[in-house]
Amino acid sequence: MMLVSAKEMLTKAKAGKYAVGQFNINNLEWTKAILQTAQEMNSPVILGVSEGAGKYMCGYKTVVGMVNGMIEELNITVPVALHLDHGSYDACYKCIKAGFSSVMFDGSHYPIEENVEKTKELVAVCEEKGLSLEAEVGAIGGEEDGVIGSGECADPDECKMIADLGVTMLAAGIGNIHGKYPANWKGLSFETLDAVQQKTGDMPLVLHGGTGIPSDMIKKAISLGVAKINVNTECQLAFAAATRGYVEEGKDLVGKGFDPRKLLAPGVEAIKATVKEKMELFGSVGKA
Repeated sequence: MMLVSAKEMLTKAKAGKYAVGQFNINNLEWTKAILQTAQEMNSPVILGVSEGAGKYMCGYKTVVGMVNGMIEELNITVPVALHLDHGSYDACYKCIKAGFSSVMFDGSHYPIEENVEKTKELVAVCEEKGLSLEAEVGAIGGEEDGVIGSGECADPDECKMIADLGVTMLAAGIGNIHGKYPANWKGLSFETLDAVQQKTGDMPLVLHGGTGIPSDMIKKAISLGVAKINVNTECQLAFAAATRGYVEEGKDLVGKGFDPRKLLAPGVEAIKATVKEKMELFGSVGKA
């Protein structure tokens, strides 16, 4: 199975009132765990790669080679998209050249006119190559790879301007943030989400910062047009907790417990459990 654009899987998700999870990858273990879980759940999946993670994994070509190799060696038959997450203008072109099947251009920090201009250019490039393109309006709160957003709500009219350019999916800020949600978080603005959907019609909408959003809010967001939900921090927290438990219990000191394949195994299983739980919540199980 080759890497695919996210367009078909998200169009089906929007029509079927479920969402496809984008699970960010950080290394070989992350990638393997997510692919195996997607296959087990018979769910389409999007592997997200931030610019920082791409750099950490020795560059975008390395990531493409690793993912393609795993798909072949693990006999993955469910649809898999490899997606640049919160990409800069330059990073989008680098990932397109490297063989990604989907990219996100985050122009939310530009004036809307410049966001439109750059997005329009990338729409043409992605259409020519059969890739999917995600755009963003309204900065997502929190911090990701040094990019800090305040969690603002997007202007529905600006969302329509970007959607009308022909992007595949649109990330609209609705009070969501990256990372852990603070105790005083006000929740998602469903009023904004509803207004955005009314302006953008059938376009799949994207919810960033899926970690920590209550299940009832997730389900309501899906009912209002969200067809792609991004998860990263939750997998990181699960991996860290499982790895800490292994070391604190002294298992790394028993036999060859220090072997990284054994040391990292509990964390991998924790990622699998988290991904499975999210796929069940999003409704993508059995949709491949």
